[in-house]
Amino acid sequence: MLEETAHRFEPTSLVGIYRWHYAAQDVTFLRFCFSGEIRGVENRALDREIVALRWLTEGEVKSRQAEHRSPLVQECVQDFLAGRRFPLDVLSREYG
Repeated sequence: MLEETAHRFEPTSLVGIYRWHYAAQDVTFLRFCFSGEIRGVENRALDREIVALRWLTEGEVKSRQAEHRSPLVQECVQDFLAGRRFPLDVLSREYG
């Protein structure tokens, strides 16, 4: 998150783990979606592929689905809004 937004993020829960196969290039993506807290903003440049940082409403995210990197983006948003949360210790002892 730091590289893409210049914001420090502290995860508090796992929303979900998602898999998507992009058939056009025969690659599979695995996405981990976390919820958490913003813990500060750094004075640094964003990754060169990032055009800008935007905070969007639920409706704005949904209306821009054609711009998402994958269908997993909307799935993560829907699960977050539905209140789906798992404790971080499901990943490793480090989060216990």
